[in-house]
Amino acid sequence: MTQEIPKKVPLGSKIDPSRPSLSPEEIARIEAEEEEFGRRCRAIFDRVYPELVKEHYDWFILIEPNSGKYFIAPSHEAALQKARQKHPKADILAMRLNETGTCGRI
Repeated sequence: MTQEIPKKVPLGSKIDPSRPSLSPEEIARIEAEEEEFGRRCRAIFDRVYPELVKEHYDWFILIEPNSGKYFIAPSHEAALQKARQKHPKADILAMRLNETGTCGRI
């Protein structure tokens, strides 16, 4: 049996040199799209939070901002399953119905 010796990758170099690098403009565009997506999801969360937190504290809420729909469940898996039934390929943001909206430790 032969054993592969792992190659050491110099610090700061690309792990896969065959993969093209993104230009700074492309990186800025992606970051702007992600920020806008987060802003739209947060607006929906802020709108529905007061009515949902009373009965569903610490449940998961998954938000699809294009339709404005959200899905809640006690577990992330259950909420994701509900969301994927309605929006199988859409980008969805997961949050928690608590004071901060975060899903875990920071």
